Amino acid sequence: MKMHTVGAALAAILAMGAPVAASAATAHNVVLVPGAFTDKSSWDQVAHLLRNKGLKVTEVDIPLTSLDADVAATRKVLDAQKGSTVLVGHSWGGVVIGEGGDSPKVKALVYVAAFAPDKGESVQALSSNGPPTEGLKAVHPDAKGFLSVDPAAFPHVFVGDVPAPEGAELATKQRPINGAAFGAQATVAAWHLKPTYYAISANDLMIPPQAEAFFAQRMKATTVTLQSSHASPVAHPAEVAALIEEAAKGQ
Repeated sequence: MKMHTVGAALAAILAMGAPVAASAATAHNVVLVPGAFTDKSSWDQVAHLLRNKGLKVTEVDIPLTSLDADVAATRKVLDAQKGSTVLVGHSWGGVVIGEGGDSPKVKALVYVAAFAPDKGESVQALSSNGPPTEGLKAVHPDAKGFLSVDPAAFPHVFVGDVPAPEGAELATKQRPINGAAFGAQATVAAWHLKPTYYAISANDLMIPPQAEAFFAQRMKATTVTLQSSHASPVAHPAEVAALIEEAAKGQ
C-alpha cells in the first residue's frame, strides 16, 4: 500500500486554480457519488475546486432506495461522459462505484471514507465484524425501514470538524437510505479491474478508520490519510480534490 500525505504546496496550487496538465493519460471527466445520509451537494466544494482545474465534473443524484437503483443512476451518468472518467464514491458511494466502475469509460476509482466490498460482501456483513461505531449507534429506522442519523447527533458523528452551525445545516439536508440496501451483496468489485485511490478519515465516527485502512490495503490503493471526520468532502475538500486530480493524471 502506497502511503503519503497531501502536501501543502499541492493544496495551494489546487486552490489557485491552475489547469490540469494535458497528457494522453489524463482523464478529463470526474463523476462524484455521494454516500448515505447526505445528498450530492456534499460534493459541491470538491466539484468547484476540480472545475477550476479544468475538469468536467458531474455529481450523481442517487435515490438511496436500493443498491441496484443507485448503480443504475450512476451508470446513466457514466454513459453520458465523453472520454476517460474518474469515478469517486464517498461512504455508501464506495459500494456503488464498486458495482458501476467496470464501465470501459472508468479510468480509476477513488474511495473517500468509503466501504469497498469484495464480491459477495455487503455493508451489513462488513459492519458486523466489530462493535458498532458511535455514528452507527445513532442510526435509526423509520416505519418504512429507511435509516437516518439522529439529527441531534449528526453534527458530531458525521461531520464533527466543521463549525456547529454548518453541521446542523447539513443535518437538515440528510437523506435516509433503505436499510435493505445495506444487505445487498456486491457482484462486481471493480477495484479488482481499475487503479484505485483511497482517502482514509482518521477521525471517522461512522466507519472505523481501521476498516478504511483495511479496504485501502486490500485494494493496494494509493492512499492518503486525512485528519478528518467522516464527511471529508465537506471538511477537507482541497485534500480530497487533490487526490482525485492525482487519479485523473494517473500518477
